[in-house]
Amino acid sequence: MNPTTARNILISLLIFLGLGALGGGALLIISPSGKLLGGLPLSILDHSPFHNFFVPGIILFLVLGLIPCLLAVALIKKPANKFAEHFNFFKDMYWGWSFSIYIAFALIIWIQVETIFIQGVGWLQTFYMLYAIPIIFVALLPQIRTLYKK
Repeated sequence: MNPTTARNILISLLIFLGLGALGGGALLIISPSGKLLGGLPLSILDHSPFHNFFVPGIILFLVLGLIPCLLAVALIKKPANKFAEHFNFFKDMYWGWSFSIYIAFALIIWIQVETIFIQGVGWLQTFYMLYAIPIIFVALLPQIRTLYKK
């Protein structure tokens, strides 16, 4: 696979994640009762610190929605970002590449915490838990690593 194709796959994975989370997060922010998401019952939050879906909606919107979309742009344009570089544990790699791996782990953590809070697992949690795997694998492809090496 050529590096451009591999990069486009990683960007597509991030955009799909981001757009889905922007949509879901926005619906939870607009309707903290969960009614806009097919009547999501507030009772699933009984074992969580939340009384409605407003705060989870904000977290979903920002962390798993906005950040992956911004990362997709960063992986295309490669802008420098001194603030992001402070959190780049892979100093030999472009910060956007590192953050694409971070966002996959953020997705895993989000799903794990969600399943603990709702005390159950549905098809959507399973899908997104498994969705983190291709993000990590594609980011670790040699073609991608070469493309984003400093």
